[in-house]
Amino acid sequence: MEFNAVILAGGRATRLGGVPKPSLEYDGGTLLAHALEAARGAAAVVVVGPDAFSDAMPDSVLIAREEPAFAGPAAAIEAGLRALEASGSKAGWTLVLACDMPKAAEGVGSLWEALAMHPAVEGVMAVSVDGRKQPLLGIYSTAALEREVDVASQGSGLTNSSVFKLLARLNLLDVDVPAGSTDDVDTWEDAAALGIDYKLEADVKSQEETLEDWCRTLLQAFELEGVEVDINEVLAVAGVAAHSVVRPAAPLTTFIAGYAAGMARGIGQASDDASMNAALDLARKIAKEYSESGTDAE
Repeated sequence: MEFNAVILAGGRATRLGGVPKPSLEYDGGTLLAHALEAARGAAAVVVVGPDAFSDAMPDSVLIAREEPAFAGPAAAIEAGLRALEASGSKAGWTLVLACDMPKAAEGVGSLWEALAMHPAVEGVMAVSVDGRKQPLLGIYSTAALEREVDVASQGSGLTNSSVFKLLARLNLLDVDVPAGSTDDVDTWEDAAALGIDYKLEADVKSQEETLEDWCRTLLQAFELEGVEVDINEVLAVAGVAAHSVVRPAAPLTTFIAGYAAGMARGIGQASDDASMNAALDLARKIAKEYSESGTDAE
């Protein structure tokens, strides 16, 4: 089946200290190179991200940018589709792929197999071994995607909107993909788990030390020196909210969780640790459920 590919490579990489994900190296190549390999066979490929990556791509690869920049993956998909349309490339299917999943190629094969067996659907979406849907590893009807983008454009648009919302009306098939296919890189812990090679250890340590120092400064300012804050856990919950709702939900979620924990501690319901852990666990659970409801944002 003929297809085009939209590769998303334009996020802020906040939890990587701003280090561009596409430039990270895995198994002898950058994450962007692995994404391009996963899209091999596409009639046309567009990478949605900064122009800075253009030198690392073949001349045949198109480059686009969502407007405004960092408007989220749904807006990036729109930008990619517009670029493909402007190039005159027509294909019945569009592979949508985030560049931070180095093993995505293993899942792409499973998606094509499923699509071949169910030609009546409007697309196939990867599902990880733990049951989590990953819309940024999927193959969708180009006509259906363009239709939904046009509908969104006539309304509130796709800035900071949800990929799940964009795809909500499509007749999609969920496809179980091989373990690791959807493993992505949001944090340096993720990178280490995947064995990703990076030469930024000093910068990473500097960021961690800065966060710890900033945390101590805030706690002292609020006269909370005795409170223990699990910075990694707070950032992890923020990441779930950013992925499952919309990106600005990350600071809002952690603020509300912290407020709830403070209220619980203030009325004696639980200790500092217990109240904070309970609040973060609940925030994470609600964010995931919001994603699964189909009304969430990416």
